[in-house]
Formats: sequence, structure tokens, C-alpha cells
Amino acid sequence: MSDVEFDMKPVEKKPSRRYRKGSKYDVIMDAFMAGEDKLAEVTVEGREGNYLRTQLNKRIEAKGLKVKTYVVNKVLNPRKKIVVLSSRR
Repeated sequence: MSDVEFDMKPVEKKPSRRYRKGSKYDVIMDAFMAGEDKLAEVTVEGREGNYLRTQLNKRIEAKGLKVKTYVVNKVLNPRKKIVVLSSRR
């Protein structure tokens, strides 16, 4: 048999999902929107460019912003990718 211990109890309905009320990437978007630059390069230690772009796009959509993200290969190091934010201000 199994060595896993667990409790099981009946429920009346499926519990609702609990979502986080924000993201650690909101700080990046807030800083970009507060600034006057139309373009900005963003890097986050330990995160790949494509992952960062995906997270920022989720925050952009959630906040209804008109900002685009691009992943660009770094010229000096082709393996390093950066994310560029672009806004029409």
C-alpha cells in the first residue's frame, strides 16, 4: 500500500481560485509608465528575456496599457537576450 498520509472530506461546491492581487513585475511597469522615456531596456537577474516578456505582457494586459515588449539579442553576447519596452506617448 501507500505511505502517504492524507485527509479527505466532502465539499458542497468547487472552491473558487484565489489570485494574487498584483505581481512583482508591476514595479517595472510602474517605473516605465512614470518615466518620460519612450523606449527602455529591462533586464532581471536570473530571468531569460522570453520569460520576462511573457510576465510583462501579462501585467500590460491586466492594466490595460498601450505598451509593447520586444526581445532583442544582445550584440556583444548573442546568447543574452534583453526585453525592450516601447510606448507611444
